Amino acid sequence: MSRHSESLKRSVVELYLGGEESYASTGAAYDVDAATVRKWVALYRAHGDAGLSRKSSRYDAEFKLSVLARMWNDGLSHRQAAALFNIRNAGCLSDWEQRHKRGGLEALIPRPRGRRRTMPKPPAPEPSGLPDAHNDEAKGREALLAELNYLRMENAYLKKLEALTSTRAQRAQAVQALRPFHPLEGLLKVAGLSRSTFYYRQKVATCVDRHAALKEKIKAIFDSHKGRYGYRRVVAALRGLGRVVNHKTIQRLMAEMGLKSLVRPKKYRSYKGDVGRAAPDLVQRQFGADSANCKWVTDVTEFNLAGDKLYLSPVMDLYNGEIIAFETSRRPLFKLVDNMLTKALKRLDENQRPILHSDQGWQYRMPDYQLRLQARGIAQSMSRKGNCLDNAPMESFFAILKSELFHPGPFETIQSLKDGIEDYIHYYNHHRIKLKLKGLSPVQYRTQPLNLPVP
Repeated sequence: MSRHSESLKRSVVELYLGGEESYASTGAAYDVDAATVRKWVALYRAHGDAGLSRKSSRYDAEFKLSVLARMWNDGLSHRQAAALFNIRNAGCLSDWEQRHKRGGLEALIPRPRGRRRTMPKPPAPEPSGLPDAHNDEAKGREALLAELNYLRMENAYLKKLEALTSTRAQRAQAVQALRPFHPLEGLLKVAGLSRSTFYYRQKVATCVDRHAALKEKIKAIFDSHKGRYGYRRVVAALRGLGRVVNHKTIQRLMAEMGLKSLVRPKKYRSYKGDVGRAAPDLVQRQFGADSANCKWVTDVTEFNLAGDKLYLSPVMDLYNGEIIAFETSRRPLFKLVDNMLTKALKRLDENQRPILHSDQGWQYRMPDYQLRLQARGIAQSMSRKGNCLDNAPMESFFAILKSELFHPGPFETIQSLKDGIEDYIHYYNHHRIKLKLKGLSPVQYRTQPLNLPVP
């Protein structure tokens, strides 16, 4: 049967590692049996692309003995040992075992290939009375000491490698640990490593991580914002500190460090029905503003803490997304919205007449609320019935608030939740940067010397 190409093996492995196919279905797609697919996947996981490349099947006796020792000590099957040591034919391990049982280490020496050029001469008969040539008594002292030292070195190497896999880096690590006790040449022979490979692995192990300082800065920014920043905001924060970095590098490093921003849960939605008089939609989803106190949006949201509820009513300036006023209450009474409006009106100069946009909640249809707006010259605007997209900025703020503060929690009392909301809104206004505000917080954007319109 013809050998399979490396490109075919790689395609089969990539299809299986995609997670949607089994060994059998993957093999059927490329006309390969499931056992072969399992072997290729195991070789790739243990050795990467090198496990799929063609290599010579000639192994020296020391390598065969180390494979058998690892297989016996760890109770590995022939297939597992072959994948661990990147051996193409797992069936040869059974032959190695039988040969080792019959003749020991010498029986594992590779046989010469090809036909013999001449007939071998029969061995000369040994004189009677002399010891067998394979007997240890016939060997000299130097030969016995050399064999003893080699066996000690091999035993120490296998013990050191017992807790490691058979990658070149870990074999080089085992050799380095045994260098004070054994000669390097012998250790490299036992480990199956060349001298150049060993020194290359030593050099790689001593290389300093060039991103170490950047990782520390990323971790500091991530922790200071309590895990609320994804890689985009981390990039903006670094650039605000004068660090020019690529966003893909930050994304990769955060993935390596296991830093992932909080995931937003689904939004809370409610609709009370028609009460009082509704106002037209003056905003029309045009959520940009050329200056402060030009367009405001407001809404009410609910926090449910083990049956106890807290309601929040904020006002946001669409110029920079700043929460200019807010009020909290244990019950959704009109006083909640009325107190919020009182705080918001104090932010206005005499000549400022913003549009105040909300949904069609019953609080905003109350005659007292509408009369206060008319008395101040503020134009009232309302979203369409049951359409939260017409008030998207405020809905987005509620989603951010709950995902970054409320849901991670935990809050034991309503008072602790109220204090947490007050602290978070201050953080949101003064410290939490926005990408659409050029990497500045809402207050920083509003107080900068040159305020340009939001793009």
